[in-house]
Amino acid sequence: MDIRVERTRTSLQQALLALAQERPLDDITIASIVERAGVNRSSFYQHYSDKDTLLADALDAAEADAGASVPTLDGPLPLEPPSDLVAYLRHFETNAALYRLVLGQRGSSVAAARLRSRLEIAARDGVVASGSTAFDGLPLDVVGAGIAGSAIAVIETWLAREPRPSVETAAGWVWRVLIGPGLRS
Repeated sequence: MDIRVERTRTSLQQALLALAQERPLDDITIASIVERAGVNRSSFYQHYSDKDTLLADALDAAEADAGASVPTLDGPLPLEPPSDLVAYLRHFETNAALYRLVLGQRGSSVAAARLRSRLEIAARDGVVASGSTAFDGLPLDVVGAGIAGSAIAVIETWLAREPRPSVETAAGWVWRVLIGPGLRS
C-alpha cells in the first residue's frame, strides 16, 4: 500500500479513536474527524465510505498494535482460560469505554460484525482442534456463531459492570461459558 494512503488512513483512525475517548460516537462527525486528523473531507471519502467502516478499521488497527489477537486452540480444552484469552481481553479493558459504545445498542454494526466474524472463525477452529464431541451433530457454522455470540455477550456484560472486575475474572467467565458444554462426559 502507498505510504501516503497508509498515513492518511492511520491519521483518520487515530483521530476517531481520540475523539471517541472524549465524546459519544453519535456526537462525532466526519468534520470533527478530518479536522483532528488534519486532512480534508474529500480525503476521508477517498478512503472510507462512512464513519462505521473507519471505526472498524481503527479498532482492527488498535487490536493489532496492542498485539491482541483472538485466542486459538491447538489441542484439548484446558480447564483454565488460556493466557492468550487474558491478553486479548486486556485490549478490551484498555479500550473499555469505546467497546461499550461499539457493542451497545447504538453501537457500530460494522465493527461488531467484524469482531463476531473473527470470534466465529476462532471458535470453529477451536472446536475442531479440541476434538470435543460436545457439539456432534450440529453444523460447525452454527456452533461458531453460538460461541462467538456468547463470548461477545459476556464481554459486553463485563465491560458494563461498575466496578469492572479484573481481566482475569472476565477471562474466567468467558472461558466457563464457552467450555461448559465441552466438559460433559
